[in-house]
Amino acid sequence: MGESQESLGAGSNLKSAVVLEQAKKHLATDAAQDLKKKIGLVYQLNISPKKIGIEEEVFVVDLKNGKVTKGPYEGKPDATFSFVDNDFLAVVTGKMNPQIAFMRGKMKVKGSMSAAQKFTPDIFPKPSKL
Repeated sequence: MGESQESLGAGSNLKSAVVLEQAKKHLATDAAQDLKKKIGLVYQLNISPKKIGIEEEVFVVDLKNGKVTKGPYEGKPDATFSFVDNDFLAVVTGKMNPQIAFMRGKMKVKGSMSAAQKFTPDIFPKPSKL
C-alpha cells in the first residue's frame, strides 16, 4: 500500500486542512530534520468545523517520521488535541497561545502533558496566505 499523494484538503471543509497541507510539505524539507531531533513525537489532531467533537476530521502530525497524514494514528499518539477549525488556525499562526487556548477550553488535550507542551507553532511553516 503506497503513500497517498492526495491532498490533505481533498474533501475537507476545514481551513486547517490547508495549513496541514503546508505542514506536510514543510516536513518534507530539511526543516523537518531539526523538528524530528528536537521533538520526535506523534500528535493526533481532531479538528471540527464548529464544535469540538462534532463532525471532526482527524490528522496526524508525525514528528518521528516527519510527515502529516489524514486519518487516525495507528497506535497511541503521544498527545491528541481537539480543536474547532478557527481555534486551531489561531494557535498555529501564533495568534492564540496554546496554554491560553487550553485554559479557555478552546483546545482539549489527551495523552502526555509534557508531549503536549512541545506542540508549538514552530512545527508549522509561516502561513503564506490562507
